[in-house]
Amino acid sequence: MAIRIIRKDEDEVLRKKCKEIDKIDDKLRVLLDDMAETMYDANGVGLAAPQVGIIKRAVVIDAGSGLLELINPKVISESGEQSYIEGCLSYPGIYGETKRPAKVVVEALDRNGKKQVIEGEQLLAVALCHEIDHLDGIIFKDKVIKYVEREEAEEDEE
Repeated sequence: MAIRIIRKDEDEVLRKKCKEIDKIDDKLRVLLDDMAETMYDANGVGLAAPQVGIIKRAVVIDAGSGLLELINPKVISESGEQSYIEGCLSYPGIYGETKRPAKVVVEALDRNGKKQVIEGEQLLAVALCHEIDHLDGIIFKDKVIKYVEREEAEEDEE
């Protein structure tokens, strides 16, 4: 495993629409391992492949209940609405209030190509939407209603 460089700010790769993954192999598993290590090293909740320069539909998330590895994730349903203060590893020090679904259901493949369905609420719903947006070239700043200071973001985490 290796820690990869997280693309930052207005790196053009962050605005690219990612390609579907059609082959699950050891190279992809190494990418997932590296992405998880990179996310944990940066104290993140999620990381999408374009954030490490790979234009493929792969995401890792750990919203406190263990690591999720998602290949070709798709939101298949969403309900409700919540406000959440988000940040992003590609935009360090920037936080903003967003509106996201209160609950989402996501379908994806795991590292072995097995279909999985993940239901997420609260932080997990936000993280799923945030990371899947990355795969479509959408960044959280596109969703921000109002920017907030770091202290306000930290209060929201408590």
